[in-house]
Amino acid sequence: MDASWGGDDRTGSETDGTVAKGALRDQVRAARKRRPLGEAAAFAAGVADVALTWDEVRRAATVAAYVSVGSEPGTGLLLDALLAAGKRVLLPVVLRGLDLDWAVHTGREDLAPAVRGLLEPTGPRLGVEAIGRADVVLVPGLAVSGAGDRLGQGGGCYDRALPRVVPGTPVAVVLHDDEVGLAVPTDPHDVRVGFALTDRGVRVLG
Repeated sequence: MDASWGGDDRTGSETDGTVAKGALRDQVRAARKRRPLGEAAAFAAGVADVALTWDEVRRAATVAAYVSVGSEPGTGLLLDALLAAGKRVLLPVVLRGLDLDWAVHTGREDLAPAVRGLLEPTGPRLGVEAIGRADVVLVPGLAVSGAGDRLGQGGGCYDRALPRVVPGTPVAVVLHDDEVGLAVPTDPHDVRVGFALTDRGVRVLG
């Protein structure tokens, strides 16, 4: 099952926006499950190469990222590449109230199964404000509009976490190229992102 961290609906009310988001989530999730395994492997390698040549990542000392699960665009090779490049990598830890704590990633061996089918680092927790110390933030999602409206999984975790990012810090959602530029319904609490990171390049949003 895909991770339900990063989302949009904090109130649970069945607004028009909530219903529209649900329909788009179903559409994207179904499309992801139809992608061939070979395509997933190629994406993982390609997005790692793109990220490491992106100037924002090359200059960064600390990168906040995440571990992909299920049919999400793969980040395993990207995390390996960030560590190999000497970056300090922060990974999220989902708290009971669906906020995000953070811990330093030291390698695949430090990951353990967690709630919602996720994998999380086992190291010391750094606190919810740790995301504010990242030079670049990479986030999960299902789609993004040309304006930077991100469709998450519906839990609201990143809508809680992203306001703690220092203004001006690059925030990129990791997606397949055809998931960028879609019409994404929005709610007032949604937080826009500035970039889409795919295996074909980095696209500026907004």
